[in-house]
Amino acid sequence: MTEPLNLYDVAVEGDPALPPGYRRRMARFGPTIGAEGLGGSVYELDPGDSVCPYHYEGVDEEWLLVLTGTPTLRDPEGEHELATGDLVCFPVGPDGAHKVTNRSDTVVRILMLSTVPKNELSIAVYPDSDKVGVWPWPGKRLRLTESLDYWDGEI
Repeated sequence: MTEPLNLYDVAVEGDPALPPGYRRRMARFGPTIGAEGLGGSVYELDPGDSVCPYHYEGVDEEWLLVLTGTPTLRDPEGEHELATGDLVCFPVGPDGAHKVTNRSDTVVRILMLSTVPKNELSIAVYPDSDKVGVWPWPGKRLRLTESLDYWDGEI
């Protein structure tokens, strides 16, 4: 067993390269506590910031737990204000599409959990920008509308 990790005390770090509106601070901790089947991250959002663009997962199930504050969740049904202690599950596929934004005037802290696919290949679809991301290999984001014929480029 590993030492317990307190979700309220875990130190989060920002990335100055993130664009305005997405300058969240985070800490990934799954491996730190010995997790193999679940990934976990704590995020802090200043007013006006979002965790990431509206998306859904093609392989992983995700959960959101509000630790502090009142973030706004956008999902396929619209926008909903969440409260401290609220827990939401985002299933695989379009029904699990989501975006978390801090529309309040105080810092929001959330926990995101996700299953880790056995083959370590993840796929995310971004409906607003018509993109799909695939990682860790080949680690690309591509436009969904630029489809190719199966035989394109083949001999």
